[in-house]
Amino acid sequence: MFLSRKKHRRESKMLEIDDYKNAEKVNEARRRNRSLRRQFLKYKDAEIVYSLTHRKLLEMADEAGAIYRVDGTVLINRDIFDDYLEQFHQKPCTYSVYTKRKQPGQDGKEQT
Repeated sequence: MFLSRKKHRRESKMLEIDDYKNAEKVNEARRRNRSLRRQFLKYKDAEIVYSLTHRKLLEMADEAGAIYRVDGTVLINRDIFDDYLEQFHQKPCTYSVYTKRKQPGQDGKEQT
C-alpha cells in the first residue's frame, strides 16, 4: 500500500512537470507567431484583417503609400498601412461628448 502511494505521488509530479512544459511550448509558439506576422497582405486578406471594403482599402492603401505590385499581384505593406491608420485613432473620452443630451432648460428657453 505504501509503495503505491509513493508511486502515485511520483506520477502526479511527472504530470505537473509535463503540464508546465506544455504551457511553456504554447507560450513560445504564441510569441513566435506574433513575430512571424506576415509583412505583406494580398487585397483579399487585407479586406478581412482590416474589415474594409475593396474600394476603401485601395484608396487608403494608396494614400498611405503601402501598395506594392509584383507581376500583377497587389500587396499591401502592413507596417506602413498600420502607421497610416494611427492618424485616425480617436482619443479616449470623445464619445461621451456626442452622447450628452441637452437637459430641459439649457437652451435658454423657459419651460412652461
